[in-house]
Amino acid sequence: MDNLSVDHLTGIKNLTENDIQLIFKTADAFKEVINRPIKKVPSLRDITIANLFFENSTRTRLSFELAEKRLSADTVNFSAASSSVKKGETLIDTVNNILSMKVDMVVMRHPNPGAAKFLSERVDARVINAGDGTHEHPTQALLDSYSIRERLGDVSGKKVVIVGDILHSRVALSNIYCLQKLGAEVMVCGPTTLIPKYIGELGVKVEHNLQKALEWCDVANMLRIQLERQDIKYFPSLREYSMQYGLTKDILDSLSKKIVVMHPGPINRGVEITSDVADSEQAIILDQVENGVAVRMAVIYLLASKIKRQ
Repeated sequence: MDNLSVDHLTGIKNLTENDIQLIFKTADAFKEVINRPIKKVPSLRDITIANLFFENSTRTRLSFELAEKRLSADTVNFSAASSSVKKGETLIDTVNNILSMKVDMVVMRHPNPGAAKFLSERVDARVINAGDGTHEHPTQALLDSYSIRERLGDVSGKKVVIVGDILHSRVALSNIYCLQKLGAEVMVCGPTTLIPKYIGELGVKVEHNLQKALEWCDVANMLRIQLERQDIKYFPSLREYSMQYGLTKDILDSLSKKIVVMHPGPINRGVEITSDVADSEQAIILDQVENGVAVRMAVIYLLASKIKRQ
């Protein structure tokens, strides 16, 4: 039987290429399920999953909840914004309280980098990282690569540029790891102030000219400007940013080939990309959302299968 080499999904960094291909193969099967009239399978009827969101999230939380329900798991939802965390309770206390309710798996988003790994070493449950600070967001990277594979047939050998706020993005780092493991070439593009210093060590190209980056790539992944994580000004104004790094239909049409456009969402329309780009046939943004449910079902299912064998 095919198994993941890891007991938790804390980041892409710890996965092998075989792990990623196994997740994709499993997601293929679940994609058929979610397109059937009856969209549920009884696979995880005896599994309880706690969704712990210490940071606001709509899209990721809903995607995980839907994936869990499609697998028939029982779910407990916990939002820290309205919880005892505000009263000073620690992460471990919160989680131990929830685990004492006999929870098998924890899906956690947390503002501190490394929180998911910290947790996985201290609690007796499978842990899935739904985003830890500006560090990693593994399921987003998996669904992004899965969507590229679906549209272009394979990820290997493809040229992917990640455009925008690389410095504050957990999506960028996970995507770089995932794409490289699958044999893609990766470039980052954005203002100098939003490209981290260490990026060259990861073996990615750096380009500050959007037009050049787009001429080079097969796929452009346009990241959201993370204003909520920026404690100082990294560029003069959003208007100036969008003039230099915003993707418009005119730019798209001027390229010598048709490229695929992605966005992890939520989109700031008119900043990273214009509405006519977001809604164009070259954009696979809604496919990413649909694939997100299938990929998260695959990850949950594969980790849950390890629980049963203990």
